[in-house]
Amino acid sequence: MSDHKDLAATPANGTTSTSAYADVSLPEAHGSVQVPSNAGFWRKLMAFSGPGFLVAVGYLDPGNWATDLAGGSQFGYSLLWVIAISNFMAILLQHLSVKLGVATGRDLAQSCRDSYSRPVVWFQWILCELAIAACDLAEVIGSAIGLQLLFGIPLIWGCLITCFDVLAVLYLQHRSFRYVEALVVTLISTIGICFLADLFFAKPSLAGIALGFVPSSEILHNPDMLYISIGILGATVMPHNLYLHSSIVQTRNFDRTIEGKREAIKFASIDSGIALMSALFINGGILVLAASAFHQSGHSNVADIQEAYKLLSPVLGVGIASTLFALALLASGQNSTLTGTLAGQIVMEGFIHFRIAPWLRRLLTRLIAIIPAVCIIGIYGENQTTNLLVASQVALSMQLGFAVWPLMRFTSDKAKMGPFVNPLWIKILGWLTTFTIIFLNLKLLFDLLAPESVQRSFYSLLGLSH
Repeated sequence: MSDHKDLAATPANGTTSTSAYADVSLPEAHGSVQVPSNAGFWRKLMAFSGPGFLVAVGYLDPGNWATDLAGGSQFGYSLLWVIAISNFMAILLQHLSVKLGVATGRDLAQSCRDSYSRPVVWFQWILCELAIAACDLAEVIGSAIGLQLLFGIPLIWGCLITCFDVLAVLYLQHRSFRYVEALVVTLISTIGICFLADLFFAKPSLAGIALGFVPSSEILHNPDMLYISIGILGATVMPHNLYLHSSIVQTRNFDRTIEGKREAIKFASIDSGIALMSALFINGGILVLAASAFHQSGHSNVADIQEAYKLLSPVLGVGIASTLFALALLASGQNSTLTGTLAGQIVMEGFIHFRIAPWLRRLLTRLIAIIPAVCIIGIYGENQTTNLLVASQVALSMQLGFAVWPLMRFTSDKAKMGPFVNPLWIKILGWLTTFTIIFLNLKLLFDLLAPESVQRSFYSLLGLSH
């Protein structure tokens, strides 16, 4: 175990100067946002508000667009329940991330380094870096598509332009972490307003939406539906967000007593709950827009973002609809960039305790995403970008079990969490979520990789059609 495991025992006065510790999470912002000690509910909630919206960004990045568009155009409103369940899973898991960060003073990556052997920690770090690269790939492509749709910039040049948006993160974080949060909330609001307007033009079926939230067993019998559903799950519950949230919740300078931590967990969980419900509205809105605009008009194979942009105004009969769609996409890509680069820094420092200049780390993260994007676009053409987006989200989902398992283990450990250990009902829901994620991912791998004859024999043995 690391000799930093007692970081939770910080001074009762709430001071968290980064000079006091050799190994704190995100040191340049740790404890930098003051929480008023003698204030009412709303002032304290405002002080804790922000990290939840940074996390929510990952739940409505361009990867979600590809999966939600594919789900809505192919299956109508039928997969709304998948989005809802994924979102509730996200709320639970992000709450556990908050608890871990506040109660122990360690983020999830640091906790893994404290608890596992070096080979296991390096394996986890590599998996997490792959997940961040997959996420950043979606953000790069989404931003590039948005720039192309709005300004006619070629995709390859759009990908290269995204190198420079890491400078915004550095500048804003240098000024104050609050500026980063303010920009994120502004961009989320822009996305929400654009989709609210497009939904008004689309006039979706309220009865269809209501029925879409009713779970269906068809997902187990339809490989295409399962693939899209796993993509939705991967795009919604992102593994690196669990590491991110357990870190950025520590940017608040709250009282490190038991009561102070309890209050911090409460307000931070309210913050993330509100933010993730906003993400549910936007994710559901994308699928509902695709279902009402494309599926119901006979365009059942619109999974390509560029195609959706071209069809949206003609189908709805409103010229501005496509422009609003592209503007929201660009805001989504730029927003996700802010948090993806932070997550990269946090997992590198947390897992392997290796620090490099923040600007270099963020530039490397972006280059890792840009290189495959530019290569694939250059070799296979621009029409492969949406397939790449969906595949990146499925890859994200494959990493989830490796992040959720240690999170559940640590937050259920009384020696680590003390009075904040998970109660029985949280353990049941948490482990049920964990095993559901792992089961669906294994089933997807089986459906993708096993020969058709093996699949037929296996499902026949179980009495299931395939």
